[in-house]
Amino acid sequence: MEQKIHQGRNVKRFREMLGIKQEALAFDLGNDWNQKKISMLEQKYVIEDNLLKQISDALRIPVEAFQNFDEEQAVNIISNTFNNNDSAIGFVINNHNPIEKVIQLHEEKIALYERMLKEKDEMMVRLEKLINK
Repeated sequence: MEQKIHQGRNVKRFREMLGIKQEALAFDLGNDWNQKKISMLEQKYVIEDNLLKQISDALRIPVEAFQNFDEEQAVNIISNTFNNNDSAIGFVINNHNPIEKVIQLHEEKIALYERMLKEKDEMMVRLEKLINK
């Protein structure tokens, strides 16, 4: 039993994930394209290889993604991974306090400013010596 991959639906999914409107994709594909034509394209099960290549270039997604992505398989893999109670989900603990980070950056900025002032004073002394000679 061979399951067909709905290439048009995949184009739509990837386009939406990238936040690109149909009008923008139509513009990228050229003067022959418009929003309605993109909508019709996204309903096709199979898209011609040369057109799929153009779409791939416009969206910067490999042709194989449109040809091989199967949402049902992806959902099955995800549900099988997270429903077998094997502690697949972990916790991430963020121990960084943003206020401490701001204070650290402020202190580094002050230290840098003080070094720059010291270098300026040393440069002024050198310049004064050169002028007085």
